[in-house]
Amino acid sequence: MIEVAHRLSQFSEYYFSHKLREVEQLKKQGKPIINIGIGNPDFFPHESTLEHMISSLKDQNAHQYQSYRGLEALRDAISSYYQRVYQVQLDPQDEILPLMGSKEGIGMISLAYLNKGDQVLIPNPGYPTYASATMIAEAKPLYYHLYASNDWLPDLDEIKKIKTPNTKMMWLNYPHMPTGAQATDEIFEQLIQWAIENQVLLVHDNPYSHILNATPKSLLKSQMAKTIALELNSMSKSFNMAGWRIGMLCGSKKLIQPILKVKSNFDSGMFYGLQKGAIAALNLPDAWFDQLNQQYMERKKIVESLALKLGADFEMNQAGLFLWAKIPKGETSSTDFVDKLLYQHHLFVAPGNIFGSNGQGYIRMSVCAPTSQLKQALNRI
Repeated sequence: MIEVAHRLSQFSEYYFSHKLREVEQLKKQGKPIINIGIGNPDFFPHESTLEHMISSLKDQNAHQYQSYRGLEALRDAISSYYQRVYQVQLDPQDEILPLMGSKEGIGMISLAYLNKGDQVLIPNPGYPTYASATMIAEAKPLYYHLYASNDWLPDLDEIKKIKTPNTKMMWLNYPHMPTGAQATDEIFEQLIQWAIENQVLLVHDNPYSHILNATPKSLLKSQMAKTIALELNSMSKSFNMAGWRIGMLCGSKKLIQPILKVKSNFDSGMFYGLQKGAIAALNLPDAWFDQLNQQYMERKKIVESLALKLGADFEMNQAGLFLWAKIPKGETSSTDFVDKLLYQHHLFVAPGNIFGSNGQGYIRMSVCAPTSQLKQALNRI
């Protein structure tokens, strides 16, 4: 028998990978499952996005290999988007690297910067891929704690205490998944200053900027950020293009170049048609995001009513695609409560503990389901 790599013993299959198989099996058995466990936008991209993608398919070089750095026009569009939305100037030649989804970027940043035994500061709760990418690179997760009592923001005093000489990188993610918390300019400035003083690479994962969030922020707006920080962004959530797998990495040429070195050995460029569609999407007016958020807000009100009917408390004004809520009094396990909803009410939500130990006692519910299904879920409860 051929043994697998030892690094695989440090983490398990992604939760949603195996849990959604269980959900699909229940559907095949005829169970009327309503899935509000994942952030998979069900709205279509803007019509102009689709038109530009389709019309590009007959361009002369549409089906050839593309540049590892993406089309120049795509990098120009990303640069203009960052200037318009975040008031951040990026040189499209050297400070932007298009990606096949930001999840790819998490892995490639880790491979480019981490050595065996390095430590990485990872939020608890937070996106599980930060930890798994760290371990694939044979580095070690070093969890920093986020609590409701501190608005789910990093405690710089705690970070100073747990940081060691081997700490190489720190992951940030705001608007935060899964809690919907939003960062302040002050905490960004403090973390940038600390990272500069301690030579720790800050990486901000920023895919939820537009969703139920009136004040999109970029870590790179800080004057000193480019000396020590990178930012990932994605078109999956805000642009309803999750299956297109289009992301971007932004930062200084010096910090991006090592990631390009990894990327160029893993893929052979993004499909031309997807890039042309993305260019159109990046130029959409604010009005399109406004009408999309109106629909999300209508859905979120139903999800909030669902949480109240369950007896699950939550904080108001959460940004992003989810509602983060405490499990009802009397329930002791997020996973057990989720399975109770799945098997008794045919409703799938995500257990908070899959995002870290500080997520135990919480559930995460998505607004990525039609209003009719959300109302049906509410009626079941």
